[in-house]
Amino acid sequence: MTPDILVTHLQALDGPQHTYAQLRNYYEGQAPLSFLSAEQKVALKNFDRVSANVCRTAILSIQERLRVCGLGDAFDLYLSNNLDQRSAQVHRDALLYGPGYVLCWTDQRGRPTATVESPQTLVVQRDPITGELVSACKRVYTKTTTEAWLYLPDEIRHYRADNPGAASAGFNLVDSVENPLGTPPVAVIGHEDEPSAIADLVSGLQDGLNKALLDGLCASEAAAFPRRAVSGLSPEERPVLDDEGNPVIEAGEPVVELVNPLSEDRMKVWLAESPETKFTQLSAADLAAFEALVRVILAQCMMVTGLPAHYLGQLTAAAQPTSADALRASEAALVARCEAYQLLYGTGWERVGKLLLAIRDGGDPEEIDVKVSWSPADTRSTAQEADAVVKLVQADILPVTYALKKLGYSADEIAEIQTARRDDMQLGEDAKVYSYLGAVSRTRTFESTDAVR
Repeated sequence: MTPDILVTHLQALDGPQHTYAQLRNYYEGQAPLSFLSAEQKVALKNFDRVSANVCRTAILSIQERLRVCGLGDAFDLYLSNNLDQRSAQVHRDALLYGPGYVLCWTDQRGRPTATVESPQTLVVQRDPITGELVSACKRVYTKTTTEAWLYLPDEIRHYRADNPGAASAGFNLVDSVENPLGTPPVAVIGHEDEPSAIADLVSGLQDGLNKALLDGLCASEAAAFPRRAVSGLSPEERPVLDDEGNPVIEAGEPVVELVNPLSEDRMKVWLAESPETKFTQLSAADLAAFEALVRVILAQCMMVTGLPAHYLGQLTAAAQPTSADALRASEAALVARCEAYQLLYGTGWERVGKLLLAIRDGGDPEEIDVKVSWSPADTRSTAQEADAVVKLVQADILPVTYALKKLGYSADEIAEIQTARRDDMQLGEDAKVYSYLGAVSRTRTFESTDAVR
């Protein structure tokens, strides 16, 4: 029988799955055709994947600026678990769904490991008063079974249901191991109550943008082939045929319908016998209105996401930054959001470092001090960063070792740089000695020559 605590976790895991699926569809550019009538959806069935995917741009523009460059004594473990590469996936999940998860434990050799877990397969429970993490649960579907792991402060339980699609019933305990950490070995990057970074776009702006583009495509069809009108021409009568091709007879008379006597084929010339017949062409559709509407919607997207105009293809002269300073100024809102996410996600990464060190060295993770460092979220070039750091070193504000760390060099690279500098200094001293000895030797040679003379 499935224990109540596992049922609670699995139900909490199932709760937001519909919302997660919707957010995922928008991120992948599969937004539904909204604000369209049934007739329009039929007419636009070949355009059901047209989407200006602002949702993906909004997430990637922040994700690419979230780079962990230090994690205290745990940074080597961070790198050995390839988290420098997989952290992008955690940040994407956190930006898209609200939370991202990292599970820390040991491999078969007892070494600390960290794996990235999706909110679609893992859920956590917190103390309602303190907000501390008290338990977590992970569920995985296989071809024949459903596996579930319950992470408690003192124990980790493995449950299994002999059903490949079990929701919350039919689970039996398979194994149980002790958890010496005293806390669930899970770190939350972000928070479960944090809204998605694209929540404002999903609420209507993305759908409105897609509709404006679809309307523009339909109008462009009309602009390419304007409608024509004919006056002074009578429609023709044509008999109605049944499924077998025979005329339909009602009350002893064949049923007829009125049809256009002119061919619908645009490539043919229309002819009329009557001199009173006149052909005219309706004015073409004006596409400028659709362009203006798209710009208005994109402006609203920029307001709710903080994206600068050049990120959304606004290529007008007013939208293009005129200098590097103007570029940084246009990205000020985006940078501020990225720095806010750094503060939000930093607590989770520090917990990852604490768990990895506790697994490797033992002890209570809460008593281990780990501080996370982030790369700058702005767009300063390497030359600008180096120039600022050099000035701080020249003013005796920063030591050289810290300056190298601020420039992004790892501890191993800093050690190699220091060794190379000592070698260069030694070579310089040796060169001075050789130069001095050479000068002394030449002086003595000159003195011996003068004595002989």
